[in-house]
Amino acid sequence: MSELNKEIKYLKGVGEARARLFKKLGVVTLRDLLRYFPRDYEDRTVFKKIAELSDGESVTVRAVASDSPRLSRTPRGRELALLRVYDDTGMMDVRFFNQSYVKDAISAGGTYLFYGKILRAGGSALMTNPVFERDGDGSSVKIGRVTPIYRMTAGLNMRSVSNTVALALKLCGDAPPDALPHSVRKEYGLAAARFAYENIHFPKDFESLKIARRRLIFEDLFVLSVTARRRRAERGSSSGQAIISEGFGEFYSALPFEPTAAQKRAVDEAARDLASGGVMARMLQGDVGSGKTLVAAALAWTVAKNGFQTAFMAPTELLAEQHFRTFEEFLSPLGVRVGRLTGSLGVKAKRLAREALVSGETDVIVGTHALLSEGVDFRALALVITDEQHRFGVSQRAALGQKGESPHVLVMSATPIPRTLALILYGDLDVSELNELPPGRKSVMTYSAGERLRRRIYDFARRLVSEGRQVYFVCPAVEEIDTIERPASPGGDGIEIARSPGTGDSELKRAREYAKQLQTEIFPELSVGLVHGSMKPREKDAAMASFISGETDILVATTVIEVGVDVPNAALIVIENADRFGLSQLHQLRGRVGRGEHQSYCVLMRGADGEKSRERLDILRGTNDGFEIAEADLRQRGPGDFFGSRQHGIPASRFIEQGAEAGTIWDARSAADTVLARDPGLKLRENRALREAVDAIFLASDGTFN
Repeated sequence: MSELNKEIKYLKGVGEARARLFKKLGVVTLRDLLRYFPRDYEDRTVFKKIAELSDGESVTVRAVASDSPRLSRTPRGRELALLRVYDDTGMMDVRFFNQSYVKDAISAGGTYLFYGKILRAGGSALMTNPVFERDGDGSSVKIGRVTPIYRMTAGLNMRSVSNTVALALKLCGDAPPDALPHSVRKEYGLAAARFAYENIHFPKDFESLKIARRRLIFEDLFVLSVTARRRRAERGSSSGQAIISEGFGEFYSALPFEPTAAQKRAVDEAARDLASGGVMARMLQGDVGSGKTLVAAALAWTVAKNGFQTAFMAPTELLAEQHFRTFEEFLSPLGVRVGRLTGSLGVKAKRLAREALVSGETDVIVGTHALLSEGVDFRALALVITDEQHRFGVSQRAALGQKGESPHVLVMSATPIPRTLALILYGDLDVSELNELPPGRKSVMTYSAGERLRRRIYDFARRLVSEGRQVYFVCPAVEEIDTIERPASPGGDGIEIARSPGTGDSELKRAREYAKQLQTEIFPELSVGLVHGSMKPREKDAAMASFISGETDILVATTVIEVGVDVPNAALIVIENADRFGLSQLHQLRGRVGRGEHQSYCVLMRGADGEKSRERLDILRGTNDGFEIAEADLRQRGPGDFFGSRQHGIPASRFIEQGAEAGTIWDARSAADTVLARDPGLKLRENRALREAVDAIFLASDGTFN
């Protein structure tokens, strides 16, 4: 197994320079390389005659080059190589942009295999930038097989990644990393590790790929389940400060509204943990607007009544400011002293905030990462709460917890996660759910629309603004250009940078470009703002503050607003290219509106795949229940979205992002329970590799898991 920890820079054909490129992808060792799974696969086994080609399909065509490619330039200066090919049924045009090497790679009269997407206009067929190779080239592995597609970085191409993975498989022989005990593999009918790694990278066919994927998904879920249960067992043996509650009647009576039954239930569940004498480790999962902050405030109140302090950490200054105001509103009338500590505070304000914590004058401190700073000390920290916990690294949450003596921990998330998946992701935490909204909140009316309705949507936005409301437009990208993960040449290391092909349904709405268009062409009489993740934090906060204050009528944004501040006056959100988002993410974005007294609306703009995307988006139109939507997202897209939002340091971020069914999740959890019941310390020889995998997770996450 030590061979798997060898750095890939020592592999033949890699070296220092290419190893640095792989490192950008998170690949340093042979083990990393084997676990660098393809993001997708192309079926290049389907061959068709030219006369049989249909518009939009991706197929392989065997054809003869009628001449050598002719080179020219487009009006915008791009290199263009044109080629006509034929078979016994017809002719097809082939064009290559910025790939002048094809002039010497394709010869008149030669027979070639071309794989690509067909554009059919009238009776003519066209392929643009296809993958190609000479027919009968036995050394090639590009066409005639199920082909893996990897995430790339500039300087690497598919061939270099595939070749390096193949070398790694050869070096590890019959002993690739295998954390599954033989008994588990046998009971659940799972493939051997060697078969799985070979067929996830170089699938023999789609059936072999399915078998390999199931095995590797099961393994990841199984290891995470074992890790979570061992962590829970360790926590169970720890002792914490007992926070005794005499009930929350006084707290509830001081509120200007009646809490929901779900809020009261969550408060009671956490209160039992606080009073148990152990260390609370609980996750509060609630849909958008379900009132998680009230639960946090209730717990902070009872902690303060016991003479201890609470630290509440939010991921941004704007959110911290919002939570500070809410905590003050709930707690100040009850005599609980609330302070704040953020990076933008002046030197004197920060010093006073720190002094108040040490002296005990502050009962509850609300802040950002500034709470982690050296010199921030507490008199008696007993409860740590993190909002939108997946926005923080595990080491950051651990650092805050270390400022007290085994403080209780509450992590909050507005991203509903299916219960089956939560048992794996947060198996070491107790979970409370807020599954009902406060009374009086109106459901957001949701519609999906195609490009032909765009003008009416703009008119509707203008009307809402004239009535005093505000509007979000959300885009999936910031820049004008996208990176296409395709080699610029068969042997080269570059990647092709391609512009979006004109306007229409397929064009991605990019934030900078779109904000400019809306301001100058569509809404010149209104104030249009822009916020995206590439902006500096202060610029981002300033843009959001302008929208919150009402100075900005329309805010163009990327998903940076997915988890954001409360803007009750925002009544419409238009999500461009909604097909590109997961259902759960769309639900989060929809939650940016409907937070005030006015009826609110969400418009999901469909991309090119009209019928398919319409069916998918209909799920959102049919329900506002985040948990129901999350279950649908799990069924449709697999757990990749949920694992992809995990904090850095946990190997689940490299999880295969396709198709774990709920049954697989339950099986993996059940297998973990069985193994730990038989061998709690993982000391049996059969479980040695499993223990190494579990220890590696703790090592990567600084000894913590959640």
